[in-house]
Amino acid sequence: MRPRSTLPISPPTRRRVLQLAAGTAATAAIAPLAATPALAQPAQYRTMDAPAAHDAALAGEIILVDIRTPPEWAETGIGEGAVAINLRDPNFVQTLVKLRQKYPERPIALICRTGARSGYAVTTLARQGFPGLVDIAEGMAGSAAGPGWIAHGLPVYPGTEAEIAPRLAAVLGG
Repeated sequence: MRPRSTLPISPPTRRRVLQLAAGTAATAAIAPLAATPALAQPAQYRTMDAPAAHDAALAGEIILVDIRTPPEWAETGIGEGAVAINLRDPNFVQTLVKLRQKYPERPIALICRTGARSGYAVTTLARQGFPGLVDIAEGMAGSAAGPGWIAHGLPVYPGTEAEIAPRLAAVLGG
């Protein structure tokens, strides 16, 4: 009879399996960017407040991406100057890679409702070597980082497919 292992090993949770799968997909999508020797290490990222992000997006200094969900876009609108790419979309990372390839010198800034998802996405992508990221940590609704896009009174456009699709197509060049 074999002795029982005394190590506490439990089967992976669904969340952990999904995290591993997402990490693997992100790594595969980012691999072309990370092939450059300068990008082989984890990338750096920075934060920016909502008014600065608005000004920078309108000036063409950053690509501002609202990563919330369609119901959130419909509820509050999307910040003027931003394009909408749902973080939960299976092609999210691939779309960001396309943006990075098209605009290699422009930072890509992510904004969500309160900065939690954008912070997670920026940190995760930077660890995988994705360069030039910015976190709009106060988000649309505000957080400890600041009052948020809406409370600042910054302009929004309707979060409808009729508004979202052409803006994203224009930025992606198609």
